Amino acid sequence: MSSSAQGIPGLPDLTHPIELVQFGTQALKASLLLVFLVVALGVAIALISFSLRRSQPEQVIFIGEWAVGYSQLLRGLQHLTLVLILLVPGFFLCSTLSNRYHHWEQGKVAQVAQTVAGERLEQFAPQVRYSIQEPYSYNTQINGKIVKVNQTREITRFLMLAGSQIQVKLDQSVDVPGRSSIYQANYTADYKVINQLKDINNFFFEAPPPNGYTLLASYKVERDGTRLQPTNAGNYSFPFRLQPGEETTFRVTYQAQGGPRWVYSATGQLLSNFRLTAIANFAPADFASGIVPNEIKVDGRSTQFTWKFDDNVSVKNPFGVFTNTEPIRHTGVIPRLLLLAPAIFLWWILLLYLSLPMSFKNIAIAASIFFACLLTLTYLARVINAQLAWTLISIILLFLTWGLGASRSASLAAIICTIAGAVLPIFGLLIPFSGLTLSLAGLLSAVWLAVRHWYGWYSLHPKDQRL
Repeated sequence: MSSSAQGIPGLPDLTHPIELVQFGTQALKASLLLVFLVVALGVAIALISFSLRRSQPEQVIFIGEWAVGYSQLLRGLQHLTLVLILLVPGFFLCSTLSNRYHHWEQGKVAQVAQTVAGERLEQFAPQVRYSIQEPYSYNTQINGKIVKVNQTREITRFLMLAGSQIQVKLDQSVDVPGRSSIYQANYTADYKVINQLKDINNFFFEAPPPNGYTLLASYKVERDGTRLQPTNAGNYSFPFRLQPGEETTFRVTYQAQGGPRWVYSATGQLLSNFRLTAIANFAPADFASGIVPNEIKVDGRSTQFTWKFDDNVSVKNPFGVFTNTEPIRHTGVIPRLLLLAPAIFLWWILLLYLSLPMSFKNIAIAASIFFACLLTLTYLARVINAQLAWTLISIILLFLTWGLGASRSASLAAIICTIAGAVLPIFGLLIPFSGLTLSLAGLLSAVWLAVRHWYGWYSLHPKDQRL
């Protein structure tokens, strides 16, 4: 994993001890406040009942109703406390898993990016340079008089290449320490030059080596089969003479090693009779810079790209070849699902409470199964498709949920609640049509509750419960 891969900022993580201590302190304060409020309400009702014990029967009945309501509140508070006890650790579990999965996704992206990282091998088109003497004039003041001075200056011009026939063979290997790809380029290019000038015959053929190389070997420039030598060491400028109307051919060859991308840049020149053939002896390879080749041939793991222009052409982007890595799709889906999982859990538990007589034991077991399924989904999704993983897990979840009811009708009710409250919402967050799937889950939940309570089409009895 790359050290640059980070978790989701600001999200609680159970693997961070400082956050655990802070949460424990806040949870203790909140629990003490809740206990104090419940005890204070009970003491207040007891004091009022004691002070009015000799009062009229209507007041006694009123206080009795308060006491009954308080007793019901305590029973409901027990269920609420249990749900909160299950929800809070579940939230921290989901946030931790979301952080871990996000960290894993970012590390995977960084690892793939590292394989194609590095400077590209960029070959520039050569230039044919010549100089001319251009007259110019300027005014100056001599002895108080304005005098016009005529002089000449040397101006650099460039002769257009009459033809370019280029072939490069690219092989890919792996840089073991960095696990990144490197290219080994075998470059051969023939350039045709025609002197279309009348009074110029001295030229310089400037053919620099590629940029971004880590190794350059067997670099040669030949003219009509004769190897040329540069005027200065490290200066890739080769002088030659060519009479007006004559033509000559230059060949540039080298072997270079560099980053996992090779491009040929025209440097703004107008190319004439241009042909570039790039043979990539690896897969997958694709053309770079958006200039579509005229021809693409695939032979096993070798791909040949050919750009051909018989007349002239001007391009701004360079021609090129790069290693086409497999895209990493659907990133962020599992972390988003895990962050919304506590809300889905509440939805599911509410459906169960409104559909079945639930006990403490059943709620605890159901919550354990729910978050265990999410834990399994988190790690199974790293190996197989997330939708397929949740489909397999849903079958197990529905099988286990069947045990919530003591009768067949109660078990079917638990299955319907699980499909509408857990299976469909989670599946909806894993597919592109999340809004439609969540809407269907909400509609199914509403229809089920209406059928269950309003129309009495699916009646249950208190005995339909597995204690």
